[in-house]
Amino acid sequence: MIRLLAFLIVVFALGLGFAWLADRPGDMVVTFNGYQYQVSLMVAAVAIVAVVAAVMILWWLVRSLWNSPYTISRYFRVRRRDRGYQALSTGMIAAGAGDGALARKKTKEAAKLIRSDQEPLIHLLEAQASLLEGDHEGARQKFESMLDDPEMRLLGLRGLYLEAERLGDRNAARHYAGRAAAVAPQLAWAAESTLEELTARGDWDGALKLVDAQKATRQIERDAANRRRAVLLTAKAQSLADSDPNAARSAALEANKLQPDFAPAAVAAAAALFRQNDVRKGSKILETAWRAEPHPEIAELYTHARPGDAVLDRLNRAKKLQEMKKNHAESSMTVARAALDAQDFATARGEAEAAIRMDRREGAYLLLADIEEAETGDQGKVRQLLSKAVRAPRDPAWVADGVVSERWVPVSPVTGRLDAFEWRAPMERLGQLIDSRDDAPETTVPVIEALAKPASEKPVEAIEPATAGSETTGKGTDRSEDQVTPVTAAAFAAVPADAEAVEPAEELARLPDDPGVDPDEEAEKSPRRFRLF
Repeated sequence: MIRLLAFLIVVFALGLGFAWLADRPGDMVVTFNGYQYQVSLMVAAVAIVAVVAAVMILWWLVRSLWNSPYTISRYFRVRRRDRGYQALSTGMIAAGAGDGALARKKTKEAAKLIRSDQEPLIHLLEAQASLLEGDHEGARQKFESMLDDPEMRLLGLRGLYLEAERLGDRNAARHYAGRAAAVAPQLAWAAESTLEELTARGDWDGALKLVDAQKATRQIERDAANRRRAVLLTAKAQSLADSDPNAARSAALEANKLQPDFAPAAVAAAAALFRQNDVRKGSKILETAWRAEPHPEIAELYTHARPGDAVLDRLNRAKKLQEMKKNHAESSMTVARAALDAQDFATARGEAEAAIRMDRREGAYLLLADIEEAETGDQGKVRQLLSKAVRAPRDPAWVADGVVSERWVPVSPVTGRLDAFEWRAPMERLGQLIDSRDDAPETTVPVIEALAKPASEKPVEAIEPATAGSETTGKGTDRSEDQVTPVTAAAFAAVPADAEAVEPAEELARLPDDPGVDPDEEAEKSPRRFRLF
């Protein structure tokens, strides 16, 4: 557009010049070799312009003839290069589609038409063709040759990294990734693999520098970088807790500042502060994390913040946590544990049952069994609660890649991935149980008290308890606590026909491993039948 406008301006200027000359007549006289030539000014101007144009055309013709050999050779060279790039493009498409034969054919064709030092993609196509043909050794040699070329070095490291991963040589793969990350930290594959290597050997400072480089190059978002820094700083604080308490305290506090709701960071920071007798600041950190999401490790450290506290003091601290997060199962469990230590069985039982109502899980039943054993020692009730715990959903735990850990760790033991552990229920026994009668409210059922056996009655042999594989065992164990407590066969047989009903007696507790006798089977073996209802 600008060139067209400039051309129009020049033409317009020439037109104005010729018009100006036409309006001002005059003559131009030229004397040359004794002759005198006289022409008008307009004719002289046209002649000058014609001479200049003729000179320019002549110069162009001479120049074209002089450069014609180079022009012809360049034409054929460009044509050859275009054919080479077409072959290279077709070969890359064939390699991506998995056509090794076509990729190799186009590789040879492109190598003939284009020099490999001018186009590095020929090396890549050749390596890809070798991989498709199964020649991994040839592909590795090609990738190694790329390391000498600065332009192809990262491509060669990437190829060697993938080959090492294919062979399962994780150390070699991390070596190549580390070299690539040192040159270009913005490469995601190199940075992630190097980060796994650093965390595997416990180089938390190196991992933190790498995360900062990722953040500076905007490879990861700010929130993701803060999360990774919090995880790495927490791991550093845990590793330095015994050797360097001050450094552990600084790292844990920084991690807690980045992620206040991250329970391991809060626990590490509070534990470091408690070691230095700063109970007030450590308690505030735990309270903030507890309000975000209650966690048993937070409750355990909070209630035992002062080792010299009495059990009632720990119970009061547990109740303080409960006030911060009401109607939560973990709050009730915390109070129940503290009340059990303080021998306040009524409070412990009430809070444990409340936790079951809010979140029915294994730990709540186990805690209730501990309370029952400590208060009454009733082994029947204890075993009944233990059987419920076995069938209840599992408690949340630190889970990563199918591995359940008792404590948080920064990396997965299976894949080496950073921040892999999550606080959730394991996959086993998730969901509600099919048999929901276990949660039915307990009711007191009247039981007939056995009378003394008359002398005229013939003694009846007591039926031995059924074995574990019999039908009576299956019926007895499946019954829940709201069923009628069975009475032995001898007691049923000892009741006369004209016996009067008595007042309901106190419910007899039945042991889970003593199911009693099936009433239907007893009716078949005994000549006398007695029905409660």
